[in-house]
Amino acid sequence: MKPRVLPGLPLSLGVTLFYVCLIVVLPLGALIFKAASLGPVDYWQIVASERAVATYRVTVMAALASTAFNLVFGLALAWVLVRYEFPGRRLLDAIVDLPFALPTAVAGIALTTLFSSNGWFGELLSRIGISVAYTPLGIIIAMIFTSLPFIVRTVQPVLEDLDPALEEAAQSLGGSDRVIFRKVILPLLTPALLAGVSLSFARSLGEFGAIIFIAGNQPFETEITALLVFIRLEEYDYQAAAAIASVLLITAFVMLALTNLLQARALRYTARPA
Repeated sequence: MKPRVLPGLPLSLGVTLFYVCLIVVLPLGALIFKAASLGPVDYWQIVASERAVATYRVTVMAALASTAFNLVFGLALAWVLVRYEFPGRRLLDAIVDLPFALPTAVAGIALTTLFSSNGWFGELLSRIGISVAYTPLGIIIAMIFTSLPFIVRTVQPVLEDLDPALEEAAQSLGGSDRVIFRKVILPLLTPALLAGVSLSFARSLGEFGAIIFIAGNQPFETEITALLVFIRLEEYDYQAAAAIASVLLITAFVMLALTNLLQARALRYTARPA
């Protein structure tokens, strides 16, 4: 009899499926069921209201801006952590995970304190006419802080596992550092970058605690979609809250599905023989 790879597979699989259903499927199912209880006309009136559309615009634009910044800075940070040895490297590596451990509300209060008009950074920026707290820029900074680790942690292990022989071969053929990075390293990093970008964007879409303190929460200007959902819950309008939340859910699923397709294409491209 062929030995099983994982002892107790039926039991472990059953427990896993139970927890997945309890923690993931059940809440999502309740959200979808509540939103579906609305008729098509009522649902559209809620999700397409002027205030809701304004929150979509603020949330998506800020999420795109923060993800674009994290793509560049996160790749650079992962590169430095993997390729260089310097004093404080381990401390910097640990700080990357700080947004995972720090409660988002605490992060929001800290960012507001730092970037307010009399804060350490905010006072310096205000002298050159840049306001951060209670502006869309503050939302972007809060999203950057909470979503940066996703890109760093998805790219870092791939960089660590890259075969140095590939770069050495490219150098022996006369390739410059820029050409080697663009034609050798970057294609191998593309699937990991796509995964990190999708996770970073999805996290930014749903971020709440780190944003509400620094955003100012002004309707049509700095109000995010997650806050509008919370407001509808406080008003006991559960159907409206579920309808607006379903827009975020659909957007995140579409983003993840699109990223999976791009990852599959990138993997086929990198695996294609020269």
